[in-house]
Amino acid sequence: METKLNSNILATRQTLGGIICAGAVMLMPSNTPAENLFELDYGSGNIYEFTPDGTRSTFASGLGQYATEGMAFNSAGNLFVSGGGNIYEFTPGGVRSTFASGLSGPTGLAFNSAGDLFVSAFFGATIYKITAGGVQSIFASGLNEPLNEPYDMAFDSAGNLFVSNDGNNSILKITPAGVQSTFVGGVAPNELAFNGAGNLFEADGYGSIFEYTPGGAQSTFASGLYNPYGLAIDSAGDLFVSDKITGNIFEYTPGGAQSTFASRLNAPVVLAFQPVPEPSALGLLAVGAVAFFIRRRKLEVVA
Repeated sequence: METKLNSNILATRQTLGGIICAGAVMLMPSNTPAENLFELDYGSGNIYEFTPDGTRSTFASGLGQYATEGMAFNSAGNLFVSGGGNIYEFTPGGVRSTFASGLSGPTGLAFNSAGDLFVSAFFGATIYKITAGGVQSIFASGLNEPLNEPYDMAFDSAGNLFVSNDGNNSILKITPAGVQSTFVGGVAPNELAFNGAGNLFEADGYGSIFEYTPGGAQSTFASGLYNPYGLAIDSAGDLFVSDKITGNIFEYTPGGAQSTFASRLNAPVVLAFQPVPEPSALGLLAVGAVAFFIRRRKLEVVA
């Protein structure tokens, strides 16, 4: 009886080990990319990709000098870029297609949690909503509201849209129902970004990075920059800032320590981090199978 029990336990361990290994392999996404930073170069019309150690490569080129304004990733890892009245979509492999056209000065891009793309039309004082299927509608307009020359946008965790409103030097807050209000005034906002704690960061054209609590309390996170433009925050909470005038990308720790991540760029503007794929469904099923197998083998051993 003891020999049979030991044999069953050994067999269980061997089989379990195989399942766990298989599940671990399936949980690892195929060709998993690092958390790479993408930078839209206003002066050259190129999009550059940076690995975490700062190694640069050209992801896309030929977009046209001064014709690129906004950039955002969807959850599938496709990159959307605005410029010249169009919205372009790039696959992770760099294949380009036109997602939308005929817009009036599209600039900022942002995705909500449902996967809808929001586009700020700078000259039209309008924010458009475009579904994944390409259906376009007007989400907000400046005809009878404070929206005026909207530039960049960012969503908070509650689905509220924050807009850098260049026309009246403010940041607007727009609820999911489209109700507009002024979140903060008296600023020169460029790009916006939220950190994991729900605080909003604003790149201010006068050389500072301001941080706002959800209640609107302002503090200076960094200063002494020439023209901070693009903002992006990685999974560790580090803030990346593109300085359009100097051609640098700076990295700030959550405590505010600054270092130079990249330099000698040609008017770097928008920044965005490539999303890391979720674990595969097959991997999750394998983990469930492990739990079921353990329970069944325990019953067999007892019997």
